[in-house]
Amino acid sequence: QVQLVESGGGLVQAGGSLRLSCAASGRTFSSYTMGWFRQVPGKEREFVAAISWSGSSTYYTDSVKDRFTISRDNAKSTVYLQMNSLKPEDTAVYSCARSKGPYVFSATYSDLLGNYAYWGQGTQVTVSS
Repeated sequence: QVQLVESGGGLVQAGGSLRLSCAASGRTFSSYTMGWFRQVPGKEREFVAAISWSGSSTYYTDSVKDRFTISRDNAKSTVYLQMNSLKPEDTAVYSCARSKGPYVFSATYSDLLGNYAYWGQGTQVTVSS
């Protein structure tokens, strides 16, 4: 069973930064694409960023490009989301997820919720104006 545990959320002023972490259990972390998603109450969960199993490829939703950076440390089974220049509209619960299949990554694959099999419980990010 895979478990994902996020941390690093909190309250920050607009223009500030936060770094989210997602620690995964299991020995096959390095074989899977990892993604970050976010959700605001009353709205559907939306894709934020994804990274391939090796870390060599990344993909972002347009609204966070040039502000957010996804990275991973396979030795630590951890994926990160560095969030800079935060805006009030970034306020949401952020969750990490592991893809269903190993060694699969593309833009069209990584932004679909249905392609992820395991999810963390989420961490709240609140950006004040």
